[in-house]
Amino acid sequence: MTLAEVAEPPGASHVERTEELIRAHVHSGAYKPGARLRERELAEALGVSRVPVREALMRLAAEGLVVLEPRRGARVRRLTLRDVDELFDLRLSLEVFAARRAAELVARGGDHGVLRKVMDEAEAATRHGDAAGIAAANTAFHAELITMTGNSLLQSSFQPSMGLMHWLFRLTATERGAEQHCAEHRQICDAIGAGRPRLAEALTFSHIDIRREPVMRSLAETLPAD
Repeated sequence: MTLAEVAEPPGASHVERTEELIRAHVHSGAYKPGARLRERELAEALGVSRVPVREALMRLAAEGLVVLEPRRGARVRRLTLRDVDELFDLRLSLEVFAARRAAELVARGGDHGVLRKVMDEAEAATRHGDAAGIAAANTAFHAELITMTGNSLLQSSFQPSMGLMHWLFRLTATERGAEQHCAEHRQICDAIGAGRPRLAEALTFSHIDIRREPVMRSLAETLPAD
């Protein structure tokens, strides 16, 4: 697929569209873990110059999907069980706090309109069985929890895990799991909208923690330990 074959979101730049194409190929498995991502080959395959490819690879490296190696270029990250386990640790540390803080801010008059919009998109994707849309909406939901805190340091700390989290959602997606995910997200969204910090905190902790063991077990046959 080239850039010309992709529907262009309003205002999207060549870099953003190139980034999305490479990300989609990583998530789908078209670009295998450990595979070299050579600028010239990517530029030819995607129908763009090397400049947007280079910038897109830098952005994807910041998300944790791509590794940039001095004098060797870029490659797709090799996801391991340790990566997944550490991602759960990070999410429990940051997202649980974020949900509580978001609810506190709403209780003081803050707005959670963006979170509601993301929630609506997630429910629509779930109804239609759109696996890619579900993963994207789930990632956006968790990212918005962080954004709602207004804490720039928290956001910059969470950013490098975004690509891995989206990748993990794609790897572990099931129809039944998507419906349960969506229902739990709605509960968290409603708790935040009602300005109930303790409830939002508890629901978010449970939502993340309860999935660690089954996710690790389901990936044990496909991912290396370290």
